[in-house]
Amino acid sequence: MHVVVTGLGAITPLGGDVASTWDALLAGESGIRGGVPHAGHPDVVAGTMAVDPAESLPPVRARRLDRSQQAALTAAAEAWADAGAPDVDPDRLASAIGTGIGGVRTLLKEDDVLESAGTRRVSPRTVPMLMPNAAAALISIEYGARAGSYTPVSACSSGAEALALGARLIRAGEADVVIAGGTEAAITPITVAGFAQAQALSRHTADPASASRPFAADRSGFVLSEGAAVVVLESAEHAAARGARVHAVLAGAGIAADAHHITAPAADGSGQISAMRKALAQAGLTPEQITHVNAHATGTEVGDAAEARAIGKVLGRATVTAPKASLGHLFGAAGAIEALIAVLSVKHGVIPPTRNLATGVAPDIDLDVVTDRRDAPQQAVLSNSFGFGGQNVSLILTP
Repeated sequence: MHVVVTGLGAITPLGGDVASTWDALLAGESGIRGGVPHAGHPDVVAGTMAVDPAESLPPVRARRLDRSQQAALTAAAEAWADAGAPDVDPDRLASAIGTGIGGVRTLLKEDDVLESAGTRRVSPRTVPMLMPNAAAALISIEYGARAGSYTPVSACSSGAEALALGARLIRAGEADVVIAGGTEAAITPITVAGFAQAQALSRHTADPASASRPFAADRSGFVLSEGAAVVVLESAEHAAARGARVHAVLAGAGIAADAHHITAPAADGSGQISAMRKALAQAGLTPEQITHVNAHATGTEVGDAAEARAIGKVLGRATVTAPKASLGHLFGAAGAIEALIAVLSVKHGVIPPTRNLATGVAPDIDLDVVTDRRDAPQQAVLSNSFGFGGQNVSLILTP
């Protein structure tokens, strides 16, 4: 059974919707900024959302939601409208929204209230605002999705895993339509400090726009970002029956675990290789049919080199692009926004550029890294998402 993408929605550091995000990415712009509110450190750079998601919601409702939930609902509304608000049996409609951390801003805020003012001042809405499954649940409630509400929590691969899960539900005959994606809003002192202590963050903070440098010779770490991306997945039969516009086909999804280390990828790339090969097998494609790879490529020395080796073992010297150079790392939402970018690459026949390679591609990266926009038909795009815990997801999008 073919699974197609009929709706797209996003709110990112590059724009408040899909069109503005895509246009800025193709133009090689950056969504990374300095002087980040709530980061807790004056020299931190991060990819804050280009617009406040609360602005798209009624004020009272916005106050009752964590920022990550606001972002998810904003992206979902755009995706649902883009899909033409499908008329679907509620028992055949599901939601699957991944997140890496969930409502951490709410947790920290209410903990401060508890410490300073006592138990009685803590909001009674604290738990539904901090729980990771709230975004998926809220979208289920918003659109009457009764076929299931799912929340993959697999670090950086959460959003991609949500799309893979959505496709699996449709192929298994458990749903006709799935609202799937990822959301994250975790730019806080504790998350920034934790990643900094792990030496995972970029040290190139003097110029925020050049801080995120995937595959670069002088890469030094990633840039933490926030946002959400949501797609509407649908069985091809259901989409055809209602005359829906199809953006792309989610032709394959592969999931594999390293079973190796909580933060470091397996040295032999076995989990990443397995995920890519599973996606190829499900899509019925050969490595030669992949036009380009939308790489996970966060900008860390070890991670980028490991992915490059894994891609090389599966595809050879492949053509790749690294959107995190412009977007930063949206953590639990990264896989969803990058799958959405892959959809647009397929639809429009273009490979977005990778910025911040002034010092050149690192010698340990034996890949054709796209530095200037390339316009060419895209037969199949492979999108990688690899998370802490050794959780690997690869998706393949085709016309």
